[in-house]
Amino acid sequence: MVTGTMRLNGDSVVEKVLRPDNALEVLGGSGSEMADQADAEEIVDNQPQEQTVPAERSADEGPLSSPEEAVEEEGGEAMSSMDDIDLDEYADAMQDLREGDIVRGIVVQVDEDGAMVDVGTKSEGLIPRAEVEALGPDELERGKEIEVYVVRIEDEEGNLILSKRQADYERSWREIIQAKEDGRIITATVTDAVRGGLLVDLGAYGQGFVPASHVSLRRPRNLSSYVGQSLRLKVIEVDPKRKRVVLSHRLVVEEERARTREETLASLAEGQIREGIVRRLTDFGAFVDLGGVDGLLHISEMSWTHINHPSEVLKKGDKIQVMVLKFDREENRISLGRRQLLPDPWREVPRLYREGQVVRGEVTRIVPSGAFVRLPNGIEGFAPASELGVKKGKKLEDTISVGEEIEVKILQIRPEERRIVLSKIQAEEEKARREYSTYLKERQTEARRPTLGDVYGDLLRERRAQVQKATEPEEGEESS
Repeated sequence: MVTGTMRLNGDSVVEKVLRPDNALEVLGGSGSEMADQADAEEIVDNQPQEQTVPAERSADEGPLSSPEEAVEEEGGEAMSSMDDIDLDEYADAMQDLREGDIVRGIVVQVDEDGAMVDVGTKSEGLIPRAEVEALGPDELERGKEIEVYVVRIEDEEGNLILSKRQADYERSWREIIQAKEDGRIITATVTDAVRGGLLVDLGAYGQGFVPASHVSLRRPRNLSSYVGQSLRLKVIEVDPKRKRVVLSHRLVVEEERARTREETLASLAEGQIREGIVRRLTDFGAFVDLGGVDGLLHISEMSWTHINHPSEVLKKGDKIQVMVLKFDREENRISLGRRQLLPDPWREVPRLYREGQVVRGEVTRIVPSGAFVRLPNGIEGFAPASELGVKKGKKLEDTISVGEEIEVKILQIRPEERRIVLSKIQAEEEKARREYSTYLKERQTEARRPTLGDVYGDLLRERRAQVQKATEPEEGEESS
């Protein structure tokens, strides 16, 4: 026998007793009162169907204080009538619930038997102890409003059996099915990478599966890199029997790109400056995503100076500013430029260089007609083969090599044509002339330097004369 609570016509709360056969419901009292109740019902059943109007109660006697007093005052007929109404209301309330329903309720009590939840019926429902322990105390706090699943209208002890965990599961399952029907996007976190795809957390439902082919636009090489990420997904397959859910992130990306592509193409025009993301590098250029549509940035439009490969100035994933040079709406072909947004080094040429000046530069390219040399500010000048000092019978590559630093003389400057003509031979000749001039100056300096003869010459000559005079014989001595 299980004791619970029941509301009578929405007013006072009285104790009730449910037997397994649900055959008898009485108001609280002793065993003898229960017997009296049964006797009263039998009397009522045997009496003719005739209403008896009870005598009016005087004001001095006061209001009825309890259902028991009502029974004593009005007799067995009134008690029987009220009891019949309570039984009917209880049955009707229970008939409003069906097994499999999800209803809202308030946790009114948590004890060793489980959690009692008021779901609006005459008797609270019970969430069994095992589920309460599994959910934890925070999920079933007293006074908290929760959703519960009706597991059984009445068990062998007469209890309404409920489950919060099953309600959460069913709610998630129904939302997944609805998301598939509506084509709605859901968000889930990747929990693991398995063979052939990813597992994502779908909350109370459990896990869903994202095939590798539906992870991104291109099949990823490393699925493990997605673990821990939140993905926006569309439900593409639901198997109710196996409770299996298959989802796709690729479809979400494709739909968003298609929508963005249309918006971009509608607003794109030549001469615009757009921000894009470098998606792919090739030998001849880079493909830049402008928003659902890719444009080609040719290698010649990446920089004012020559580059051998796009990787010298760009890398995949870079956000860059580009100019729309040409847009073919029929073919959806877009040509982009980047150097147009960079400072033009040729504007500084008249200030930095002059004809006849000798500068150092790096050989960047060798062609049959000559070599390109990068000057200090980044621009390239051209040195014809005839100005590189190639010996007869030798190749140009035997004289100079790419990456070598050489001295060149500026022969001609044409900024309007973006052309500078250089000469290695004349630079060497200029160097030789400078070295010879230095040599001559040093010789002249040495020629003007005083010697010992310059300093002591007169003294030496005077001393020599004195010595000679001292050694000459006198005239008398010679004659004798």
